[in-house]
Amino acid sequence: MSEAATKTKSSDPRVAAAIAHWAPRFVSNGVLLADFEEVTAGIDRWEDWCRAWCERAKVHEALGREALAQGHKLSAGEHLVRAAMYYHFAKFVFVHDTKQMREAHTRSVECYKAALPLMRPLGERVAIPFEGRTLYGVLRKPEKMSERSPVLIMAPGLDSTKEELHAYEEPFLARGIAILAIDGPGQGEAEYEIPILGDYERAARAVCDWIEKRPDLAASKIAMWGVSLGGYYAPRATAYEKRIRACIALSGPFEWDKIWSGLPALTREAFRVRSHCATEADALRHAKTLTMADAAAKIRCPIFIVTGRQDRLVPASHAEQLARSVSGPVELLIVEDGGHNANNRPYRYRSRTADWLAGQFGLPKV
Repeated sequence: MSEAATKTKSSDPRVAAAIAHWAPRFVSNGVLLADFEEVTAGIDRWEDWCRAWCERAKVHEALGREALAQGHKLSAGEHLVRAAMYYHFAKFVFVHDTKQMREAHTRSVECYKAALPLMRPLGERVAIPFEGRTLYGVLRKPEKMSERSPVLIMAPGLDSTKEELHAYEEPFLARGIAILAIDGPGQGEAEYEIPILGDYERAARAVCDWIEKRPDLAASKIAMWGVSLGGYYAPRATAYEKRIRACIALSGPFEWDKIWSGLPALTREAFRVRSHCATEADALRHAKTLTMADAAAKIRCPIFIVTGRQDRLVPASHAEQLARSVSGPVELLIVEDGGHNANNRPYRYRSRTADWLAGQFGLPKV
């Protein structure tokens, strides 16, 4: 282990918690290991977290801007996507300082927007009407499309955004499935105006309405995917929005309030802020609205559920309860040595869930 890696334990419990709970997530979703070790080794106080990650993000952003100026579009896109990821992880649970958080978030969105036309396949920023407001998303379609493409709606979690989902998209795109990654209520660009909703099907309904108006997407072949708290949003939406024909849920809670007391303080505070609640007591009351107790039995389409047996945030028992409660075909994958979202073992499920969904849509094996 490198010298930097040995310094990732901090006397500030908030920094220590962030490293302990989310290190595999950072690395599996686009943060270079050396950067993770070096940045976190230099953070002694939580108050320095956002600044430190923004400083490293600027390195990758500068590389991207330089490559673009030189006409190296592919390289520019790769650098800018990484910069967007680092700015995102600067702000992801940094809710105690909204000024810093919003500045980092703005830089993340701007870098990702700049990367969209440089990606392969390219991305398209889209605006989806939602109850008098707007949800923003990114649509990416397979490069070789001869007809309307099946589409997978991707829902982030409590502290993730559409930009972070980039690493999850590639296996599905490679199998002929379009990706629509969204910032839903309480997420990403929507979090400042629209609070977290327990009835996420409202957002899914708006997204499906939007898909139906797209001549390049197959409205008869819509699936939904969610990670972490998104692993609740996806099955919850699927229970009530019947245009969703298949679902993939990663490490979502069955009843959010049941694990409230065991969640990291950073997570509880992020939920409070993104639910637009004044106190933690109010947030806990709101948490009770995030439940699959009545919804699960209404899921009749195929669902693939993934969890890690070693998950310290959302116990694997929640995935097992969801699997027992649905009414349709279910596949449950428990990664025995996996943590939250099995981020430490992404190779165990990312390709497999993409193969499964391609099969649900009747796409040829590749």
